[in-house]
Amino acid sequence: MRLKNSTLLALIYSSSLLLILADSTRPPFACDSSHPQTKSYPFCNTTLSINRRVQDIISRLTLDEKISQLVIDAPAVPRLGIPDYEWWSEALHGIAYFSDYNTGMRFKTIHAATSFPQVILTAASFDVHLWYRIGQAIGKEARAIYNAGEATGITFWAPNINIFRDPRWGRGQETPGEDPVVTGKYAISFVRGIQGDTFEGGKLGEHLQASACCKHFTAYDVDNWKGVNRFVFDAKVSQQDLADTYNPPFRSCIQEGKASGIMCAYNRVNGVPNCADYNLLSKTARGQWGFNGYITSDCDAVSIIYEKQGYAKLPEDAVADVLKAGMDVNCGTFLKNYTKSAVKKRKLHVSEIDRALHNLFSVRMRLGLFNGNPVNQPYGKIGRDQICSQEHQNLAIEAARSGIVLLKNTNKLLPFSKAKTTSLAVIGPNANASDTLLGNYKGPPCKIVTPLQGLQNYVKDIRYHPGCNAVNCSYALTDQAVKVAKGAEYVVLVMGLDQTQEREEFDRVNLVLPPKQQNLITRVARAAKNPVVLVLLSGGPIDITFAKYDKHIGSVLWAGYPGEAGGRALAEIIFGDHNPGGRLPVTWYPQSFVKVPMTDMRMRPEPSSGYPGRTYRFYKGPKVYEFGYGLSYSNYSYEFLPLAQNKVYINNQLKSPKIELENSDALKYIPVSELGTELCDKRIPVTVRAQNHGDLAGKHPLLLFVRREKGGNGRAVKQLVGFQSVILNAGERADVEFELSPCEHLSTANKEGLMVIEEGSHFLSIGEKESEITVVL
Repeated sequence: MRLKNSTLLALIYSSSLLLILADSTRPPFACDSSHPQTKSYPFCNTTLSINRRVQDIISRLTLDEKISQLVIDAPAVPRLGIPDYEWWSEALHGIAYFSDYNTGMRFKTIHAATSFPQVILTAASFDVHLWYRIGQAIGKEARAIYNAGEATGITFWAPNINIFRDPRWGRGQETPGEDPVVTGKYAISFVRGIQGDTFEGGKLGEHLQASACCKHFTAYDVDNWKGVNRFVFDAKVSQQDLADTYNPPFRSCIQEGKASGIMCAYNRVNGVPNCADYNLLSKTARGQWGFNGYITSDCDAVSIIYEKQGYAKLPEDAVADVLKAGMDVNCGTFLKNYTKSAVKKRKLHVSEIDRALHNLFSVRMRLGLFNGNPVNQPYGKIGRDQICSQEHQNLAIEAARSGIVLLKNTNKLLPFSKAKTTSLAVIGPNANASDTLLGNYKGPPCKIVTPLQGLQNYVKDIRYHPGCNAVNCSYALTDQAVKVAKGAEYVVLVMGLDQTQEREEFDRVNLVLPPKQQNLITRVARAAKNPVVLVLLSGGPIDITFAKYDKHIGSVLWAGYPGEAGGRALAEIIFGDHNPGGRLPVTWYPQSFVKVPMTDMRMRPEPSSGYPGRTYRFYKGPKVYEFGYGLSYSNYSYEFLPLAQNKVYINNQLKSPKIELENSDALKYIPVSELGTELCDKRIPVTVRAQNHGDLAGKHPLLLFVRREKGGNGRAVKQLVGFQSVILNAGERADVEFELSPCEHLSTANKEGLMVIEEGSHFLSIGEKESEITVVL
């Protein structure tokens, strides 16, 4: 059989591609300059715009080839020299690895990556620069693994920026906490870092170091609670709560972070599946917020629209719904199986497929995967020496130190003396449990130090006992643990939770520790020679009221899941080589809170029914510890310096007349949308003088809140305006500058979801200090 020259060239090109892919030391890429056909493809011409290049690729694909690219394990198109691509990789707090799944990161000759603390602990540092540097380190290690030929994708499904609304949520550990401002700032910093932007942003351009994906859009925070699972859950959410709680982190991620990916969540919101919601994906994310990237479903989220939720009557309806809504790629096989029949049944036009492919290939091009050998492109020189580098391992230690929160320190029990501590009992199921330190979505760490190992660097005479067979203490060894405790000068109990108690697809039903574990703590504390130190590992909050008021428990430390260096960081804090400064990124509720249904999505309280509301912004009920709580070995004082402007005049900024509220709680207000750019671009400087009155230098987060003089009517009790982390030497003071944006920080959402500014007094607060600023309409 005779072949035409073009066909022969295509076969040669295809064969060469297979040889390239077989070379495990070389990253997969398209448009190899060594192949003659490359020059004939406009999509390989880097002088053209990405838009034109993508259009050229799409024009060359058959319908079957197009459909094959709509799933996360996109196969190669050998005749065009396009290699296969895996869209799914995880990098929540380091490059993750799953032995049971094929993700983009393969870990063949590379066996480890830096494992940073779980996000909830990193958030407790309230340090945006730290968050950026962690993202930056992860992005470099990801690109290094790809450059080494051990990855088939560098699109990462992180960060998780859902609000930690309910303390029982098993995945709350993955998030930056309960506050929308903190969560939004985390998203911006992490995304800029991992994608290769500067800390300030705006320098990214077309080239991505790696791709970040903000998830799970939107109002997703129920996994599996009392038989209600995330696949069928229909979140009933008011427009008011969407506007000022659930959606703002995603807006920040898109508009300021410039994320190149979004994941739509499993659940429905007010009856509509997130992945089939045109208003959410196309109108809001792309239209209003200017999102420029790809949208993936969560895994099998398309199939459940038909199979579990019953929203779609036919499989083809589900396919049409999600593609018309603006989703681009399916984690699962549903689009591969039913898109062609959806086209044949005229439920879907091919143009919708082309739209999705345009977003997908655009991101792959931004990653440099169609520009020839990536080693010769931006980020091509990032090598294996970046993986587990000393700089990154030091950053993991710094992150753990900065996040650990001191909750109790009666009579300054801590820090222990390095010179005078003669013996130490280390007791608890988490004391030497290396895997527990890593939390979920973890990868193989560079090296790991458990709390026991960390403490062994400070005290020669260490007596260790696990106390229980596991954190649930189904088999407690209390008598043996008590005996060990009696023989030592001091006792450190390392207790708490692990992934058997809280994780994806597993929400808690209680907020207390397992009963036998609590009994072990109490028995050991009473038997010890001196008050004990209680260390808690957990993602979610725990009701430890018993420990808070037990005189035999002198100090309590919360360490989240502190990553590969967690044990070292804990030991440094316990022995005073680091002054703790972390502050809780979530409210710690009492056990009585479990009476509130986890499925009730309302943020605001309803006094008539006894519903207490949620998070520090709205919750009206007892607390074990407040959001932002955290002690130090130093005492700090704050003072507001006089405001340069303590009145904000709106009158001359209006596009339309004032509007009057028509109720008994009437206040004049104006929608932010009615204000001109002069006011909304305005920044009012706020200066706080902070001083360290202790004997140790300390890293200390300053949290600036605002509250309204008149509460109620859906207004927040208080709202975080900004935060900064400062390092102050013993006795040192510093003036810390914040910027107040009237449109952003003095506004609130009304019941229609419209952001408005109300007249009257607002009070800025930090610690016990307040400063008044008045809005005049």
